[in-house]
Amino acid sequence: MSASAKVVPHHIAIVMDGNGRWAARRFMPRLVGHKQGVESLRRCARACQQRGVRVLTVFAFSSENWNRPQDEVSGLMELMGVALAREVPDLHKEGVRIHFVGERASLSEKVRAGLAQAEALTAGNTSLVLNVCFNYGGRWDVAQAAAALAARGEAITEASLDRALALAHVPDPDLVIRTGGEMRISNFLLWQAAYSEFYFSDKLWPEFDAAALDQAIAAYAQRERRFGQTSAQIQGQAAP
Repeated sequence: MSASAKVVPHHIAIVMDGNGRWAARRFMPRLVGHKQGVESLRRCARACQQRGVRVLTVFAFSSENWNRPQDEVSGLMELMGVALAREVPDLHKEGVRIHFVGERASLSEKVRAGLAQAEALTAGNTSLVLNVCFNYGGRWDVAQAAAALAARGEAITEASLDRALALAHVPDPDLVIRTGGEMRISNFLLWQAAYSEFYFSDKLWPEFDAAALDQAIAAYAQRERRFGQTSAQIQGQAAP
């Protein structure tokens, strides 16, 4: 299938990697790179809307990021508060519905309240679902789903786990993008990305623009998604 066919993923997920390296190359503090990363996320969300993507999921802060230097972690928490105040009203005006996905108990009361307010404000929007994975890990997600089912006395099956996961409100991602030149999943959407297409970009996240998104979508359009079937089966289904 050619890129000209304009095959657009319904759901794109992104590991936004490279903020710190972007700043270091400019002899700036790492937090400056994270601030620039927020700007890149705004651009990317708008570009996804314009191209017909319905769901965008981004990895903003992993459950392992607590192990980073304390000043960076504190700065990221402060940046989340600033971003909520500055970005959410504009995203709301653009029809974006925001979900924050991850474990919240270890977050400050102020941050938890900000997340809840942003979700409540945008709950009725339908232009784009933006899932921000914050204090999230794929292993945590599967574990919390299994624990919830066990607490309710439900059988743990693939179907029941799928319904109990933190992203049960959206379909699994069609395309997973990782920026920054690294080629690993880093505990992101371990369950949901089972049949996703992957695209790795050498661009650092603050450099990832609409043109880079178009390249990723064009690469996705060239893929044949088989979900365990053969090419002949897929082609037979597509035949008139």
